[in-house]
Amino acid sequence: MAKRNLLLLSNSTLYPTGYLEYAQEIICEFLRGANVQEVLFVPYALRDQDGYGSKVKSTLTPWGFKVSSIHEADDPTFAVKKAQAIFIGGGNTFQLLKGLYDNQLVELIRGRVLNEGMPYIGSSAGTNVSTVSINTTNDMPIVYPPSFSALHLVPFNINPHY
Repeated sequence: MAKRNLLLLSNSTLYPTGYLEYAQEIICEFLRGANVQEVLFVPYALRDQDGYGSKVKSTLTPWGFKVSSIHEADDPTFAVKKAQAIFIGGGNTFQLLKGLYDNQLVELIRGRVLNEGMPYIGSSAGTNVSTVSINTTNDMPIVYPPSFSALHLVPFNINPHY
């Protein structure tokens, strides 16, 4: 097992700052410390994935990072296989985990992060799915994933909004 390279955030917006603004310094240090130039974003937690992907691109690009959104990839598994780092954003945890399962990404992301040390950033629901299960989420079950078992990047559960 490689060294875990995780940045788990409670949320993406902290009043009165803009999207990820409160965490800009730590995100930049985290990614630059791993020599990351391009981030793969996973917008599955929201229904408007185009808008979500655009929001992340417009935030991270001025910070010096290229961003691609997995929902635009022809082959999501290939996108994860070639990713330098992955950022899974917040929204509905059930919808997010279902999207990861539907695209057969749970085991692949786990392997890239735990065995290869790929940097992982999670925010809110993205932090929820980094844990053992989504059993501690506060979200409403608007869809049902085939399992509540999550990425297992850490050996415990987190409730980022307790």
